[in-house]
Amino acid sequence: MRMGAPARPPVPGTFPVQAASEADDRDSVWDVSGTILLVEDDAGDALLVEEMLADGELDPTLTWCKTLSEALTFLRSHQAPVCVLLDLHLPDVHGLRAVTQIVDSSPDAAIVVLTGLAEADAGLAAVATGAQDYLMKGLLDPQALARAIRYALQRKQVERAASALRANQLMAQENARLERGLLPVPLLNDDSFQAVARYEPGRAHGLLSGDFYDVVQTPDGTVWAVIGDVSGHGAAEAALGVCLRVAWRTAVLCGTDPLEQLGLLESILVAERSDPHVFATVTSLAFPPGGDRVRVMRAGHPGLLLRNGSAVEWVEPEGGMALGLLPGHGQWSVTDLELAPGAALVLFTDGLFEGRTGPHSRLGEEGLLDMARDMAPLAARSFVDALVAGASEAAAPHGGLADDVAVLHLGWRNTAHEH
Repeated sequence: MRMGAPARPPVPGTFPVQAASEADDRDSVWDVSGTILLVEDDAGDALLVEEMLADGELDPTLTWCKTLSEALTFLRSHQAPVCVLLDLHLPDVHGLRAVTQIVDSSPDAAIVVLTGLAEADAGLAAVATGAQDYLMKGLLDPQALARAIRYALQRKQVERAASALRANQLMAQENARLERGLLPVPLLNDDSFQAVARYEPGRAHGLLSGDFYDVVQTPDGTVWAVIGDVSGHGAAEAALGVCLRVAWRTAVLCGTDPLEQLGLLESILVAERSDPHVFATVTSLAFPPGGDRVRVMRAGHPGLLLRNGSAVEWVEPEGGMALGLLPGHGQWSVTDLELAPGAALVLFTDGLFEGRTGPHSRLGEEGLLDMARDMAPLAARSFVDALVAGASEAAAPHGGLADDVAVLHLGWRNTAHEH
């Protein structure tokens, strides 16, 4: 298909297009300084496009390929062009297949299809296939070509924005589903035991990750609690956290021995993890009826805070290695801690104290303990909220909390720790 006779035979390749005259107001013209890829087998039509670009408002670099194969090679080896001007009748492809292959090779490029006067339907079909616009060669002029390129770029930008919005909406929906799995409602038989929980996503991703917790009371009155942290961030780690939480609750309700629970969680982690380097830290507690003691099982997890009236202590019961580091070789133990009347335990993931407070410093365990002691008079809910807020404020000048934070405040109810 010819648009006009060439004044000189152009050579396929890349060359700058110099405008024949400056636009009256260059600031009002969309700046197209990247590459325009012309895929056209007819030398005369290619020359005409070059001349119209030179006479128009745009100032791009034009690359001419005579076949789709040449164009695909160019797209694979170069930065994506700003816009592709595509003829539908090429030596190696015919019709809409040219559009689909260009879209697959360069999904971010805007495509303007060049058609004959009798091919309006083909142009519309090309737009439905993935092109942003089409032009009839016989009606082409510099202004129409420049306008089509600008409009195609704008439409492509809108498409990308809409696609990103849809992706964010889907991610938000998936995040909500993960949240329901990671952050359950404590399963307690009555109000004699108080469990206050808080989850705060880290600023690095803003989404749920592998931190999880749960609280369950069995028919004998024992309250079981767990907090854990799957290494890494992302949907896979969050899903693994949900899997471990559900497995732990099932094991508790089935009466599984406390140490066997950790072995079971490790087996599930190894079977379900997508990367052999993924591991999980866990602390599991059992509060028997009576309120005078608690049984603690730790697998690589940080210590905990013991609140007793206005006193706050850092406690690190004996523990073993994190789950999944050396599958089958983990050795864990049970530690009994005595609890004074009204005492409470505060469990958390390491994101609470690993936020940066300076270029080369972090809040750390000692900083967290000092902060907790200042907040000792607060009731349970206020204490947890103040602890998270304090850690966030300390890290705010240096980017905020870099990791997720989960906090559990657990204890038999007493007026000193009521809401």
